[in-house]
Formats: sequence, C-alpha cells, structure tokens
Amino acid sequence: MKKYSYLLLFLISVLTSSCADEKNKEQAVLEEQPQNSLSEDALLDTIQKQTLKYFWDYSEPNSGMARERFHPDGQYPKDDAHVVTTGGSGFGLMAIVAGMEREFIPRDSAVARLDKIADFLENTTRFHGVWPHWINGETGETQAFSAKDNGGDIVETSFLAQGFIVVREYLKEGTEEEQAVAQKYDELWKSIEWDWYTNNQNGIFWHWSPDYEWEMDFMIEGYNECLITYVLAASSPEYTIDAAAYHEGWARGGDIITDKEAYGLPLILKHNTGGDKGGPLFWAHYSYLGLNPKELTDRYANYWDLNVNHSKINYNYCVENPEAYETYSKDSWGLTASYTRTENDGIGYAAHSPDDDRGVVSPTAAVSSIPYTPEESLRAIRYFYEDQHELLWGPAGFYDAFSLEGEGWVAPYYLAIDQGPQIVMIENYRSGLIWDLFMGAPEVKEGLERLDFNY
Repeated sequence: MKKYSYLLLFLISVLTSSCADEKNKEQAVLEEQPQNSLSEDALLDTIQKQTLKYFWDYSEPNSGMARERFHPDGQYPKDDAHVVTTGGSGFGLMAIVAGMEREFIPRDSAVARLDKIADFLENTTRFHGVWPHWINGETGETQAFSAKDNGGDIVETSFLAQGFIVVREYLKEGTEEEQAVAQKYDELWKSIEWDWYTNNQNGIFWHWSPDYEWEMDFMIEGYNECLITYVLAASSPEYTIDAAAYHEGWARGGDIITDKEAYGLPLILKHNTGGDKGGPLFWAHYSYLGLNPKELTDRYANYWDLNVNHSKINYNYCVENPEAYETYSKDSWGLTASYTRTENDGIGYAAHSPDDDRGVVSPTAAVSSIPYTPEESLRAIRYFYEDQHELLWGPAGFYDAFSLEGEGWVAPYYLAIDQGPQIVMIENYRSGLIWDLFMGAPEVKEGLERLDFNY
C-alpha cells in the first residue's frame, strides 16, 4: 500500500510541476504581447522599465557604462560591442536614478553600479578633465571617434556631467555608502576644466586633442543640442567661463534669434539646419534632461515655448506629410537622429528632420517629447506599443527606427543616446524628478544667474 502511495505522490508532483511550467510559459507569452487596455501609468511603467534594460542588463560589463550601441543579434559589423559612450552614459546615470526611484531595480545594486561607473571614469584618460566621446570599456583607453577626434569632447562630457550632478543630488543625503558615491560624482564634476575649451576666445570649442590640438576648430554656436554645455561651464566652481562666451559664442552676439515660423508656431531661435521647420528633435531633449525648460528664459528665448513649438512643428510636418510617406500619421511621427534605411534596405545613420526627411520614424523622438506634447506623444506611444508591437518591441524597449514604405523596414538595434532620453523625459513628465534634482544644485543656480537666465 505504501508503494502505491509513493507512486501517487510522485504522479501528483509531476503533474503539478508540468502545470506550473505551462503556466510560466503562458505568462512569458503574455508578457511578450501588448496589453491594449493598459492605463497610462501602466503603459509608461512598461516603457520605462523595459528601456532601462539598455543601461542595466545590456551595459558594458567591465565598466558598467552604456555601450554606444546594443545589437540583440550579437552582430557588430564594426566590432565595437566594447565601446562605451560618455554622453549616452550620462543619460544612463539619470535613467538609473529614475529606475531606483520607481523601484524597477534594487537600490543597493544600483548604488553599487553607480560606484563602479565612477571608479571606471576616474581611471580613464582625460584631456584637461574632459572625457572623449568614446572609451574602450575593457581598457579605459580613448577610442577615437574620427581621425582627429581622439581627445576631449566637451559636449559629450556635458551630457555626462548632467548625470553626475543628478546622481550627487539624489544620493547626497542617503546612507553612508550612498554619500560616499555622491562625493565621487561631485569630484568628477568639479574636475572638468571648462575654461580650457574656450581657447582664450569668447566661445567654447567642441574638441581638443593632444595630437591635433585645436585643428578641428569647431566653436559651439546655437541653436542645436548644446545649450547645457554653456550652462555647466558657467556653473563650474573652479573652471567657470566668462558670460561673454555664452552671449558672443553660443548666442552669436544676439544673431541666434529668428522670426521664422511654421504652422503658425514661431521657431524662436535659428536652428543650425538652416530651415524653417526646426532641426532633429533630440535638440529639444539632450540639454533638457536635467535643465528644466519650464519658466526658463533669457534675453533670447522662452525655452519652454521653444521646445513645445519645435516638437509641435515636427509633429505637424509628419501629419502634413508632404512626401506622402505611408509611415507618417497623427499616431506615427517623430524625426530625429537615429539609424536610418538605406537604398538597399540596409542600415545607416541620419539626423532626420523636415530638412532631411527619409520616411523614417525614430520612436525616441515622440516618446522623449512627452513633456512638450503629452497628447500627441501618448498617442504615438500607444501606436508603437500596441499597433506595431511585433515590429518595434524588443529586449530594451522600442527599436531605434522604422519605415512602413514598401514591405516595411526596422532597425532592430539600439543606441544609448536614443534610449536614455525616453526614460528620463517620461520621468520628468510624470514626476519632474530629474528636473528637480538638477535644478536644485546650487552651482547650477549660480551658473544660470551668471548667464542672466530667469528660471
């Protein structure tokens, strides 16, 4: 009798285990499918949490930094899976803070990751305190971005430093361990020699190399994605710049202002693309992940109006759809820098805008514009997630770019500079967390006042 009891228990155990396995499989399948009834909060949670995997699950393992690109298929034609990006890693730092706050990732693990990144950055090669655009994540050595761009990149460094300040502000009153990490980021931020990159002129130069010095000769003039570079340079406690560099360099002595408009919306500032419909939408994102454009004004612009108008012009252009692309509609819009479709349906790169329109939508454009165009962006997010789920949804959120022309096309890959802004700008739309942290830094307030901003 005991023998049959054991046999019965064994069969029950097998059946229970089998049912559990089937249930787990069913759950996994469900998680891969869009849920059309998701509330706004649930939808935004889903987008943020999945996209955060770029910086959490798929980061470069030795450094903890954000890879320049992540290809889920493991195919890297340029053999650059080990290359990390400084600007994209700055976006990743802010994304990790958002993930900590929403408990998408364990706080202690996140603090350990932030500590690892700080230690890596402390031991990499710098150029008067400035990091290069790319770093070899395995060795910490500079990875040249181009032939002469093998030194400091002050713009990418400013995107990184924006993240330093956010991390410091978030952790500075935490546990003893968190305060120690905050101190590391404080020291990294304060070690950047912003004034060196003026080259003793009224403006900031993008690049400096020990091999080529100032040969690239690229003064940063507006308007583009680089406002944050001047704000942080003016905010530096030890290496600040004179306000004249901002007004004469970035603002071109006042010539940055324009009276152009599109769809009844003033462009406000001259975009460096030269057209009247604005540049790629990342210009409304990168500088404003930490820098809050709400109530931010100076003698040249109201920056909230600037970004709202830029985003709405981009949206209206896609709805107008002058080239009659199948990809564009009131639900499917957003032109910015991303991977692009080549003539043979391959993958290239382009800074899409109304002046460089290729019938390609980059989901990050509409998603990251959500503070400026909440209705239009939420409609696009639902379209990308629900209607185009099979085409666009991958292991780190929405794939980088797609086109529905002909048989349709998608770039099933990711770029750090496109994934990071989605997480951060959604968080700013939902809670204002990253804006509040950055704008709460005393040096930032002093820098804005030095440049004669109101905020």
